[in-house]
Amino acid sequence: MAEQTRSVGGDTRRAVMAQLLKRGPVSASELARALGISAAGVRRHLDILLDEGLAETCEPNQIAGEEAGRGRPAKHFRLTAVGRDHFGNSYDTLALEAVDLIKDLGGESAVRSFAKERIEKILGGVQGVHGADDVEGVIDAVAAALENHGYAASITRAGGGIQICQHHCPVSAVAAAHPELCDAEHEAISQLVGRHIQPLALIADGHGICTTNIPLTVATPAGEINERSGA
Repeated sequence: MAEQTRSVGGDTRRAVMAQLLKRGPVSASELARALGISAAGVRRHLDILLDEGLAETCEPNQIAGEEAGRGRPAKHFRLTAVGRDHFGNSYDTLALEAVDLIKDLGGESAVRSFAKERIEKILGGVQGVHGADDVEGVIDAVAAALENHGYAASITRAGGGIQICQHHCPVSAVAAAHPELCDAEHEAISQLVGRHIQPLALIADGHGICTTNIPLTVATPAGEINERSGA
């Protein structure tokens, strides 16, 4: 990775790109605070990254349940697909060919089995929920496991739930061709947290971030309520 990012210029610019990967969309002032340098210095690096097509301006993330503040929002930035490629997509072609071969030899069921085994290895150290109080701890553990495997994961509270945001997907090219990888990931997370989860956006579908919403409360089916009430 160091050799790939050296061409975009210096340790500071690599640090700016790393923050854009992990935190984007993010404003120049937020980047400056995170890196401990001046906002003017950050903007100089952002201008270069914009000119080189490695970063782009975008709207800030709107958290569900929150209203936009008054006034004009600060300009926000994130990496482009080209910028994210500097963090290790050099084996995409090989990985895609390998999964294509799995499908040719064993069909879609073989791909599903591969995808399930892969995510089980990534999340293998995470223990599932044993009660309602365990959910947030399990989500933290899932995000940490994803972070350790190159997903640049973060957690955001959103309305009545928590969102796991993956700012980088090391297998996005493969997942775009074989959505079984995303399906297996969502199924594994759902089983660990003990509830239905809501995939909101996928890098494999062209979004800048993968977002998965996990409700903190579990809705009771209407039929179950009627049965309890004798209706």
